Amino acid sequence: MASAGEKLELEFGEEIPFSSSQATIKMDSLHYEAPHIVSPRSYRSSRVLRKMYQISLLRSIYIVIIKGKINVLLPFGPLAILLHYVTGKHAWVFFFSLLGITPLAERLGYATEQLAFYTGPTVGGLLNATFGNATEMIISLYALNNGMMPVVKQSLLGSILSNMLLVLGCAFFSGGIIHHQKVQVFNKATAIVNSGLLLMAVMGLLFPAVLHFTHTEVHFGKSQLALSRFSSCIMLIAYAGYLFFQLKSQPNLYSSVSEDGEHNSEDSEEEEAPEITQWEAIGWLAVLTIWISVLSGYLVDAIEGASDSMNMPMSFISVILLPIVGNAAEHASAIMFAMKDKLDITLGVAIGSSTQISMFVIPFCVVVGWFMGKPMDLNFQLFETATLFITVLVVAFMLQEGTSNYFKGLMLILCYLIVAASFFVHVDPSKDGD
Repeated sequence: MASAGEKLELEFGEEIPFSSSQATIKMDSLHYEAPHIVSPRSYRSSRVLRKMYQISLLRSIYIVIIKGKINVLLPFGPLAILLHYVTGKHAWVFFFSLLGITPLAERLGYATEQLAFYTGPTVGGLLNATFGNATEMIISLYALNNGMMPVVKQSLLGSILSNMLLVLGCAFFSGGIIHHQKVQVFNKATAIVNSGLLLMAVMGLLFPAVLHFTHTEVHFGKSQLALSRFSSCIMLIAYAGYLFFQLKSQPNLYSSVSEDGEHNSEDSEEEEAPEITQWEAIGWLAVLTIWISVLSGYLVDAIEGASDSMNMPMSFISVILLPIVGNAAEHASAIMFAMKDKLDITLGVAIGSSTQISMFVIPFCVVVGWFMGKPMDLNFQLFETATLFITVLVVAFMLQEGTSNYFKGLMLILCYLIVAASFFVHVDPSKDGD
């Protein structure tokens, strides 16, 4: 009986002094045999984890690279690089680079969307806008390094116009067609704040242009550059304050509509789930951004040659063609969220992207040009600045009610066609100066 009691106490691991030596021997044997029992299981579990990691990696590659239909354009990227070294035809290099960057920009938006599943809708919209603008920023920095300031200005301006008119218009139109039986609503607070920031950006671009063309500078050529650099620093401070206000100070102000409609969309939310993990999404963001930066270098080098060979104005290429490719991520994301009746995220992608370019990317390029010794300023010429001003006013009036329908989207798309036609017949003033 004593030995049975000792065995029970040993099995439950209670520390009770025993007089018999058998108990201590059994305790020692248990202590020494335990590692030999656990190690095969840990080895098997590590093998299982490695296999699961390999399967997850292959599944991630399939989902991001192979599954998307637009990925049939991926081979055009390496083909553009090959044509750059084999032939001197800039038009083909430019065209194939555009085709090669398009699926990369769209996949960049997809990876950002997957990462947004692990963050809130406000941070998700900010991530979409940030990585959606990565293509434009990379192209702009390459052009700025090559001293092509008109291309930098016009491509960033075109990106703002494309996001505000084409991307938002297509999103409103698609969402209005799908949900024609009801009125789609969004948070007016977000739209009003973004409209105010866009008008502030117009102010920052307008004064250097007016100062230059009215010949009222204290020091001709130097005053507008100094004003541009000062205004750029102010705009960067304003955008930093906007981010703090949006993410930290009053985040509830930007998620009220989505929270109100949360109960109505519980069924659709349950059906949605991320297809890749958080770290896989971050890894794909890094890989796609690097590949886009490589292709952007060849794209920028071929712009001037493509303009001459295709007999197409440089302003049309910079304002219309480049942003359409760069905004492929925003275009796909905004339309998808509008069709799912998530207009707050749609506005965060489209209008938030325009706000980020006007209040961060453009001033950032001015500051970077300042450090690089490049005379990058905020004088976007009168025609371009007037186009931006009218566009901001039109979009602000469209957003003031806090509702959307397919007719508003159609009007925005038609406005973009007018802008595209205007730049097709617009003479580049920099070439006239030469």
